[in-house]
Amino acid sequence: MADYLYSKDHEWILREGTRAKVGISDFAQSELGEIAFVELPEVGKRVSRGEAVCSIDSLKSTSEIYSPVSGTIVQVNETLADEKACGIINSDPLGRGWLFVVEMNEPGEMEELLSPEQYDSYLESG
Repeated sequence: MADYLYSKDHEWILREGTRAKVGISDFAQSELGEIAFVELPEVGKRVSRGEAVCSIDSLKSTSEIYSPVSGTIVQVNETLADEKACGIINSDPLGRGWLFVVEMNEPGEMEELLSPEQYDSYLESG
């Protein structure tokens, strides 16, 4: 089982060595509804933890996506650049619907993220 961690902004993160793959949680995608467009960040962009790095447009609203860790964007999910493929986020937000990969420069920041159980408790607390 993958070791997903979550931010209070509803992003998930999956550590892969010094890199971290990032996407939105199942809760976030269900709140957004049908996703129509994803504005991906630029590869090479330096980001700080908590910084808005891209956005997702749904039929309901537009949501900013924040980086859960600091570092440099080294990869984006090019599949999502095709508007017809954005639905992957709705059908598989924790898998093929990932958004970007960050080369972390502060891996210790992951310690401030929530475990799946802590995230579930956070959601239940409203």
